[in-house]
Amino acid sequence: MAEALTILASVSPGEVRVALLRGDRLEEAWIDRPARPDGVGDLHRARVTALAPAMAGAFLAMAGGETGFLPESEAGPVRQPIAQSVQEGLVLPVRVTRAPQGGKGARVTARLTSAEQARAAAAPPGNAPLLLARGPDAALRLARAHPRAEIVTDGAGLAARLRATYSPRPVFDEALEAEFDALAGPEVPLPGGGRILVHPTPALTALDVDAGSAAGARDPEAQRRVNEAAVVEAARQIRLRHLAGPILLDLAGMARKRREALAEPLARALAPDRLARLLGLGPLGLFEILRQRIHPPLHEVLAGPLTPGLSALRMAVREAAARPGRRLALVAAPAVLAALEALPGALEEAAAAIGQPVQLRPDPLRSWARWTIEEAGHGG
Repeated sequence: MAEALTILASVSPGEVRVALLRGDRLEEAWIDRPARPDGVGDLHRARVTALAPAMAGAFLAMAGGETGFLPESEAGPVRQPIAQSVQEGLVLPVRVTRAPQGGKGARVTARLTSAEQARAAAAPPGNAPLLLARGPDAALRLARAHPRAEIVTDGAGLAARLRATYSPRPVFDEALEAEFDALAGPEVPLPGGGRILVHPTPALTALDVDAGSAAGARDPEAQRRVNEAAVVEAARQIRLRHLAGPILLDLAGMARKRREALAEPLARALAPDRLARLLGLGPLGLFEILRQRIHPPLHEVLAGPLTPGLSALRMAVREAAARPGRRLALVAAPAVLAALEALPGALEEAAAAIGQPVQLRPDPLRSWARWTIEEAGHGG
């Protein structure tokens, strides 16, 4: 009997974290910041600004000064040279199919559904780029992908929108909180010992298996067992972290012949991920994986001082719920506080949940991670 699927959506100031659980095992992890959506699924009225035949596509001006790229394969019902599909100055509706990355604009398609075409036709007249509709957020995407899954959220507004079960208590328990926190870090412990180290770079992501104590164990099969666990967990971490582009997996030790024996288990572990493809074992003895990018990887979402700031607001709301009436202050590095102030709505949502604003106290001597929630009126 298949294990039940559950979607948990944890709503906090400036952020919505969404988990898909199969039984009690985390299958997918998403972090949305509604004030800064990644744009995937957005419907735009855009204007062609330049044809790029050498790149087999065209550049588009989009709402908010953003740039999009329309591949010639997505410019019309039949693929043909881009100059035969669009011309400079043409205004057309498009949908974002891939989030921007590395300074490059979003990837878009002009192949729209009839509902999208009708929505574009009903837009106000004009030739200026215009955002016509936002794409679905993570909770809605998961709900559509898994219509039989139970959906539980601690956000009243989200519960009403998704027709989900509302929980007055936080839906993430300590174990799930810890698992989400771990997705921001480079180290993944393996059952039975050993670990995977995750090293993202602009060009590729390297996954390095460290056998730990098994590397020097007398049991010749100890290293094999670590690597067998590693290929399964590596596939899971690739999916959970939304890693994309070229991915190299370096197993711990083992001759090439023994590594080749793990190609089939790795392919099987990757199979449920429709975006990932195992290319094979390369000449350097590294497994080569290619995963299509649609949404930004979690290491991009979680980079910078905003992430600890939102964690602090989440903690402040919980402390206020446990001990109502206290006036709270957040003491943190100036960069953390500046990031919160720059995120529309986050501090206002925290104030609404707590019943009064959170005081912000900059401490230039603190690192980003060393924030504290204190009672207002006391030193930090």
